[in-house]
Amino acid sequence: MDQSSNDGIERRKFFRLDMEKELIDISWTDATGQVQQKKIACLDFSRGGLRLDCDQAIPLTTQVTVIFKAASANNQTLSGKVLRCVKQDSGWFEIALILDDAK
Repeated sequence: MDQSSNDGIERRKFFRLDMEKELIDISWTDATGQVQQKKIACLDFSRGGLRLDCDQAIPLTTQVTVIFKAASANNQTLSGKVLRCVKQDSGWFEIALILDDAK
């Protein structure tokens, strides 16, 4: 996947919280209609979105559901779409999500 830019979004527009690679659950529907689910590392979180570390690419504009602390009764679910997906030297992908309610 290539890096994508979105003229209306600045990468550092919002305060960011370093998540220290906290594991989160994500799910999305792939091109074949199959629901994919993964437990992956969240690198950072801001009011505008999240930056994730994933072992596979997720296509740009894909709608993704993110669940923090899925096993807890106090879990938090957010929804966003893939803004950027960049393959790293490690072979993993850095994925940036923009949250649906981020303006």
